[in-house]
Amino acid sequence: MNNPPDVSPDPSEHEEYAHNVQKHVRAYLMVGATLLAFTGITVALSYVNFGTQKANIAVALLVATFKAGLVAAIFMHLAAEKRLIYRVLIFTGLFVFAMFWLIYLAWYNPIVAPH
Repeated sequence: MNNPPDVSPDPSEHEEYAHNVQKHVRAYLMVGATLLAFTGITVALSYVNFGTQKANIAVALLVATFKAGLVAAIFMHLAAEKRLIYRVLIFTGLFVFAMFWLIYLAWYNPIVAPH
């Protein structure tokens, strides 16, 4: 006789799955709380004068970079990626930086035709 396979749910599998989900939800809540705290820090730092406008912008960019890295690592799951994705990201970042640098050079030292 041909008996159908048993497809009833196994309680131990459900407990393991639920524990795994709960661990991820806890991590997401911690990251959300950290982002909320750093948003408050960003607002507080916007009222502090660090001497020059460039220093103020540098501090704001430093906090924003930390928050963006946190979002990328946790919410976009880059913390669990392979090395290839980091190589692609580094190459992309260097390429964007090179494009900005070329625009900067062309802006402040334009090529003009001799008269």
